[in-house]
Amino acid sequence: MNSISIPLSIQIVIDDVGWWTGKDGSKENGPFRTGIARDHHPADYEAIAELGKRLGMRPQAAFIISEWDRTDRLRSLPDATHGGERWNNPWKSSPLLDEAAKILRNESRHIELALHGIGHEYWGSGAMDRAEWHDGNGRMRPEGSVTGHLDTFAALLEENDLGLFPESFVPTAFYHRFGGEGGGLSGILERYGIKYISTPFSMMHRSKRPETELFGVDGSLITVNRGDDLCGWNRIAPDPRGEIEGPVCGMHWPNVLHPDPEKNGDVVRRWVDLLEPYRQRFDTMLAANTAEGFSQLIYRRGVALREEPSGCVLDFSGLSGCRPPGLLDYFTIKVKRDKHIVSSSSEISLFENASLSTPEYRTIVVKRRGSENSALIRMANGGEP
Repeated sequence: MNSISIPLSIQIVIDDVGWWTGKDGSKENGPFRTGIARDHHPADYEAIAELGKRLGMRPQAAFIISEWDRTDRLRSLPDATHGGERWNNPWKSSPLLDEAAKILRNESRHIELALHGIGHEYWGSGAMDRAEWHDGNGRMRPEGSVTGHLDTFAALLEENDLGLFPESFVPTAFYHRFGGEGGGLSGILERYGIKYISTPFSMMHRSKRPETELFGVDGSLITVNRGDDLCGWNRIAPDPRGEIEGPVCGMHWPNVLHPDPEKNGDVVRRWVDLLEPYRQRFDTMLAANTAEGFSQLIYRRGVALREEPSGCVLDFSGLSGCRPPGLLDYFTIKVKRDKHIVSSSSEISLFENASLSTPEYRTIVVKRRGSENSALIRMANGGEP
């Protein structure tokens, strides 16, 4: 229908947040880190929050947590860092940790911490091997190592008062397998409360085919195709250009930063200028958060719109059998103002999100009340009465 759309929702995902050391250590048996010529600063966290505030979003910050280890507990997890059993975190006594932690707590409405990893790579033999969760052939690391990393990630979150275990996961180096044997990594992540994964499907190993090339459900986890980033992983202060064609605007932390932390806002403004039009368009929107954004993607594919004389029928039959725990019971439509919504059938409730409506269209939240396969929005021509 030309008068109603189920817009594509775009979520921001920022990888490698959490490092304090900027230098790429991969040539010295260390991790890749962010690869920039300065160390990180609390202002780098404020940049993410500012991006979220300016766009009305809660960007994902895919977090690497090893340099937040205040007690060198990672010595007991030697495959997680380049230091192994002699790990000695140079940042453990820095006051910057407390300063940044306070920002993350105070700005939690505009920064979502996602699980990325402990040290980004894997040192099972003492030599750096990519990557932390899977190797380059899509083989998962030993299960005992995986659960050890997850338990330690949770412990370091608690040690720094950074909140609950995340609901979202981004695999390091994008090494991941969809549909792994015995549930694979997704089955383990589910036990820790993960509901959402995002990664480029072009790099993803597959033991089964995802439902679509934009998303699949692996066990119970909604797995979304990140597509290609607009900027190189270690490019600092870019002028981002290009088209975002899928549900994720992926980037790495340097892409939203400036060589001078006090000028990070200059780079944030460039991303705001790039992304703002997607909020205004009739066929796209910016995700308020991951749960809403990734749920919107499933509804966009699974709900068919059919015009009838009395209005618009929402056909939910395409969602049959798709009930992952991360799927919310509501989604968003945009209705052009030449159509007036009279009422809806009992299967749904409608609410206008007036802050996102424009002179061209109204932004309407559709909340399902049950599992019926169809619902009706009664409409009349002529716009507002």
